[in-house]
Amino acid sequence: MPGMTDTTGAAAFRAAIESGDLDAAVALFRDDVEFLSPVVHRPYRGREELHQILTAAFATFEDFRYTHEYGGPDGHVLEFEARVGDRGVQGVDILRDGEGGLSRLTVMVRPYSAATLLRERMAALLSG
Repeated sequence: MPGMTDTTGAAAFRAAIESGDLDAAVALFRDDVEFLSPVVHRPYRGREELHQILTAAFATFEDFRYTHEYGGPDGHVLEFEARVGDRGVQGVDILRDGEGGLSRLTVMVRPYSAATLLRERMAALLSG
């Protein structure tokens, strides 16, 4: 729910992403954070990889905005909308709380055509 009280790092993560402060966003996660990508099978691990991925995502998504927020005792879901090129994207950031900071970020996106374009653009940024 927009404006819900957040006792975890989700509100701080959302604020950091909305303000473009990737360093602050990444600092909210534990050193051994696990990132689960919408387009890559293997999990990414660690703050350095997470920072690289978020940097590429910032360069790829246009008009990114969070639209809804849902919370529970061990995590939060932040729903978002954006564009990748001419494709509209809907997705969620699933944040898992852990002792010592956020422990996992899982991203899911739809539709498939936008996810495919996202994969192509992110791969070019991350390999270059």
